[in-house]
Amino acid sequence: MTVDLSTVEAVLHAYFDGLHDGDAAKLKAIFHADAHLFNVSSKGAIVVTSRDAFADGVASRPSAKSQGLAREDWIESLERSGPETACATVRCQIPPRYFTDYLTLAKGPTGWQIVSKTYHTDLRAA
Repeated sequence: MTVDLSTVEAVLHAYFDGLHDGDAAKLKAIFHADAHLFNVSSKGAIVVTSRDAFADGVASRPSAKSQGLAREDWIESLERSGPETACATVRCQIPPRYFTDYLTLAKGPTGWQIVSKTYHTDLRAA
């Protein structure tokens, strides 16, 4: 199997752009309509968020770009198990929040999309 990661990387860079710019439309375009996001609350409960609630939440807060915050995001790891599935670990920030995201991607009729996200947030003092 020939593994071309550039098309998956393009989706991940669009994800970084959407987060940094606070662009809900860009985020909705790269997440599957039925995608969900998962994290663990400070009380230990698993929190599930829909794609639309996530994207709208990003758009409703001041973006990192509008605050003049330095952009620092990168792909830590990226694997494809076949021609239609991939998994990525990415890091990004909106200080004082620093995120580790585990993204599962699938390639359907419209191309690559993020189908799930599980993430952890670290809060750091400025």
